[in-house]
Amino acid sequence: MGYDQYKKEVLETSLWLSDHGYFGSLRGTGGNVSLRIEGKELMAVTPSSVKYHEIAPDDICIVDLSGAVVEGSRAPSVEVGMHAAVYRERPDVNAVVHTHQTYGSVFALLNEPIPSLLDEVSFTLGESIEVVPYALSGSAELAANVAGKLGNNANAYIIQNHGILAFGKNMDKALLAAELLEKVAHIYYLALSTGKPVTLLPDQIREMAKSLREYEVGEARKRAAKQ
Repeated sequence: MGYDQYKKEVLETSLWLSDHGYFGSLRGTGGNVSLRIEGKELMAVTPSSVKYHEIAPDDICIVDLSGAVVEGSRAPSVEVGMHAAVYRERPDVNAVVHTHQTYGSVFALLNEPIPSLLDEVSFTLGESIEVVPYALSGSAELAANVAGKLGNNANAYIIQNHGILAFGKNMDKALLAAELLEKVAHIYYLALSTGKPVTLLPDQIREMAKSLREYEVGEARKRAAKQ
């Protein structure tokens, strides 16, 4: 049905994240990746409980935004509802990465957002990286908690006692968002460890970052409304 390229992209991204330590363990199955299928209310998403280096392209699931499997023999990730919530609420997002990366997870345990620290990060991710309240992995409550945070139009979030979410208009941008979150989380952790005050970006730069994200999401909503 023409989903092979989507499956390939999801698998390649998953292997990159696994090999670079973003899932937290090489032998585990934690984390998940999805890609919106253009022109349809569908996504390609990683399967549940399969080691990444044992996944074949045909193991990638095609599901609708209710989580029902359209194509594939495996069960989709238990976090499929969280991915679907993002696609429903954010028409600007076409790829979602959920990881257990180390420094992002530090702030998940601290239940601490990451403020505007670097302009490169803020213009890409948003004014700040907020914390989604904890709920059990794969639960409808967690999906609802994620949906409740998406109104700030950011491209990355920390999930309390869990990990991170990163988005993009394509898979490359979603990967960049995950990388930038880990970069700023690492730097912020090191800066805090000195015990010295941490400086934030000036207010006008923070407002620029906020306005940029609002504009991009607003334009995507207009395009979606015309379809």
